[in-house]
Parts: sequence; C-alpha cells; structure tokens
Amino acid sequence: MPRAAIVLPPREGFAPGRAGAIGLILGALASADCAFEQVVVGPPQPETFPAAHYQAIAWPWWPGPLASRYASAVTAALRRLRPTIVEVHNRPELALHLARRLDVPVVLVLHNRLDGRQAALRAELFRRVRVATVSDWLRRETIGNVPGAVAAVLPNPIDLGSIPPPRPRAARILFAGRIVADKGADAFVAACALALPQLPGWTATMIGADRFGPNSPLTPYLSHLRTRAEAAGIGMAGYRPHAAVLAAMAEAAIVAVPSRWPEPFGMVALEAMACGAALAYAPRGGLPEVAGAAGVTIDPDDPAAMAETFLALARDPARREALARAGRAQAERFALPAAIARLDALRTDVLAAWPAGHRHPI
Repeated sequence: MPRAAIVLPPREGFAPGRAGAIGLILGALASADCAFEQVVVGPPQPETFPAAHYQAIAWPWWPGPLASRYASAVTAALRRLRPTIVEVHNRPELALHLARRLDVPVVLVLHNRLDGRQAALRAELFRRVRVATVSDWLRRETIGNVPGAVAAVLPNPIDLGSIPPPRPRAARILFAGRIVADKGADAFVAACALALPQLPGWTATMIGADRFGPNSPLTPYLSHLRTRAEAAGIGMAGYRPHAAVLAAMAEAAIVAVPSRWPEPFGMVALEAMACGAALAYAPRGGLPEVAGAAGVTIDPDDPAAMAETFLALARDPARREALARAGRAQAERFALPAAIARLDALRTDVLAAWPAGHRHPI
C-alpha cells in the first residue's frame, strides 16, 4: 500500500481539545480508511487523535528560526519514513524545501491565502509542487497571474458522526470562533445589542477567544468587547473544546458567521449547518461555496441590518426549520467519505504524473 506522509504546521495541535482548525481537519482525514497508509508528521504532542498514526519529529539542537529547524527535522523524519507521497499543509516554504531535497512528489494544501512573502514563491511553487486549496475562491486567489498554473480544490471535510444528535432548540443566537475584528465579533455584539431588547426570551452567546486553546491571552480588543457584551446581556463563554462548540451549535436556533475578512473556507458555517442551526453568514471568500443556498446573508459592516436579519429569523420558526433542513443537506456534500475519495483521487493522479524513474519511496 502506498504511504502518504501528512506534515503538520510546526505549532499545530493534534488531539481532541488541543487542535486548531487544521489539526481537527487532519485528525478526521488521517483517522479514516483510505487507499493509502497515512502517517502524520509533526511536533511532539502530549497526546494525539487515537485513530491516527502519528510520528513526532526530533528537533535539532542548533539555534535558528523555528521554520528552518522544523524543515530540517521534517526532512530527516521523512527520509526515515520513506513515504510514497508527501502532503504539506499551509506552509509553502516548507513544501518547497522538501520538494528541492526529496525525490518524492510533494502536495501543498493551502488553507489560507499566500502572504506577500509567500506570493514571491508562487511561480516556483507551481513548478515544483502540486497545489491544492480548500475552496475555489482560494484556488483563484492562489493562482494569481501565473501562466498555465493549475490547482486542485479539496474542500474541508466534516465528520458527520461527530455531530451531536438532534435536540430541542434554545432561543439563542450563537457566535463561535476567534474573538477578533476580522471575524466580525464586534459587529455581532452591536447587532445583538440592537436585536435582543426586541426579542423577549432570547439570548446571545459568544464562544471563543483571541486564539485557539485555553491559555489564550485577554487582548485589549477582547477586554473592550467583553464590557460591551456584558452591557448588552450577551454571554461570553471563552474558549471551549471542539465537542462543546458542536454541542452549543446543536442547541442554538441561529448561528452567525459575520466574518469581515474573506474566509478561505468557513468551517464554522459548515459545522453550524451540520448541527441543524439556521445559518446567517457574510458572503465573502469561500463562505458562499460552503453555505450554498442554505443560509441567509449578513453584512458585518452594517450591524443594524444584521440585527434586522436576526429579528426576522427569530420571529419565523418555519423559516429557521427550512434553513436547518437545507443546511443539513448542504453539509452532506462535505461529508468525510466524499472528502477521502477526493483526496485519494488527487494522490493517485499526482503519483501517476510523477516521472516513471522517480516512483520509488525516498
């Protein structure tokens, strides 16, 4: 069986309650049955997803930037593991480092846009590495003006088996994600401050912190927003493990994703639909691809209009139920088996295109 080595970003967690967005996605993919033996390569972890094969790398002792030390350690680990194909997630420089040094095909899966420094590597990336992105919007952004560049689209999967069973809906509007301006957290507070006084019996809750993990700092933005949220009667639950977030989505009547920045994909929106909540989202970046026709759109730069959307949904249970049905059907399109089939097909295509004299493990 061919072996695929999946390389984590250097600071990514890979365990329930410890993983960020990429770690959760790769935990689901690496734990599933597929046509390849899968091994995840990454930094030492206190624990890992139990169904995944994880290989912690040994860090070199010499001083230097984290990225350089990590690239050196990953290279050494891959030479020992001898994979048939290597997949690097969200680290273009690392993908190029490996492609220059290893006689094995390298796939780069991008979960975010290239930054300015990375964009300078764009032409070499498409020459040396097979590129995939998590949405078609991100594919177009990544290709840019590189003549003849081609990138695959591998939408993020959702493990529907992890979704809580149906339960009674609370009269609640929920925000789940990082509490930062890019995610529209302040717009959510402003909209709920306008809507809640007109919705007796309804509540609003925010789950999240400045970053993933229980030790996220209390930033000035978060501190200021907390004061405004408390004045508006909005609960702020702070960071919660992923299972708790899904449980909250399975109870909330409405989940809002008011992102200002163009989301490369929009995993929160997908999870909200799978959990049966009515989705209100900002149609930016890859979010329209995820939501399809199963959500209502909101503008994070217009909290008053967002409040009107919340009011309309809260007062129309039939509309919420229709959105919930459409959302569950839309989420099925991203189910884990379909994602594994797409990934297997890409891996097989990459190996078939690899020169015949170079099809042996490194």
